[in-house]
Amino acid sequence: MRTARYLHQLVVHTLSARAVKGTLQWGAVNIPCAIGRCGRRARKRERDGATPAGVWGITGALYRADRVCRPSTGLPLRRIGRADGWCDAPSDRNYNRAIKHPYGASAERLWRSDGLYDVIVVLGHNQRPRFRGGGSAIFLHCAHDDFQPTEGCIAVRRADLMRMLPRIGRRTKVRIG
Repeated sequence: MRTARYLHQLVVHTLSARAVKGTLQWGAVNIPCAIGRCGRRARKRERDGATPAGVWGITGALYRADRVCRPSTGLPLRRIGRADGWCDAPSDRNYNRAIKHPYGASAERLWRSDGLYDVIVVLGHNQRPRFRGGGSAIFLHCAHDDFQPTEGCIAVRRADLMRMLPRIGRRTKVRIG
């Protein structure tokens, strides 16, 4: 029986710390990507619009079963439901964690009509340890057609993300900057 071979790391390259577009390298493949509207920063803060520079583990993947087939991946995988969200309220006990709507604190909805969250890879940024206000919901997700900047995530074409997922496993890291 052959064992699966997963990528050691995905690398985001930008021309400068202020750039909002760049390339995501996985193995020998380079694809276009968008990052945060304020570029990348080593000291990420909630709502600063920056993508956190550093090396991050991946905690899992999420997908919309009504829009895409179940992706093949070495990551823990879960369907997104209409009530799924991600808490972005620094003072809440579930800050930077998945929640269910309705929720009493500020929380992003993962069920979106624009297709950006049809497939999500969850980065381990600010999860262990978790610092209040250190940034939440940092994902690798689907991009707008014109690669508009994100609020701090990394965005690539959905087709590229689906091609990449079978090569991503629990030990794959994402290096930004």
